[in-house]
Amino acid sequence: MPFTTGIITSTRAEGTAATNVVVSVRNVDTSDATVVVQIFGVPWSTLILTPHYVTSYDIPANSSDIREFYIAGNVAYEVQINNLSPSVEVAFSTYGLDEFGNIVEEQRVLNSELTPIAALSPVS
Repeated sequence: MPFTTGIITSTRAEGTAATNVVVSVRNVDTSDATVVVQIFGVPWSTLILTPHYVTSYDIPANSSDIREFYIAGNVAYEVQINNLSPSVEVAFSTYGLDEFGNIVEEQRVLNSELTPIAALSPVS
């Protein structure tokens, strides 16, 4: 089942702006999992949701993966995640990081806070 963080505002006027978003995936199963991560940005110039990253990768059994994606210059961003191995249990979380690599606490989205969606947004 795919999930979304929803749109996260990331401006200094609304707190600390993030320059990067970290996506953490924990495979708690005994089988490998394949996940898809899509990162969308909302640039100041257009305010239109724009795909920045679409990536798919494997998470070995009983392991984790932490990836960082550059999102600076956007007024907001959204992370969409899908586990393509539905019989394998995985947990996701995302964090914004400021320009110094510090976690932006108000941009933290834990697994239990992700919103289920019917499908990942189409990207062209």
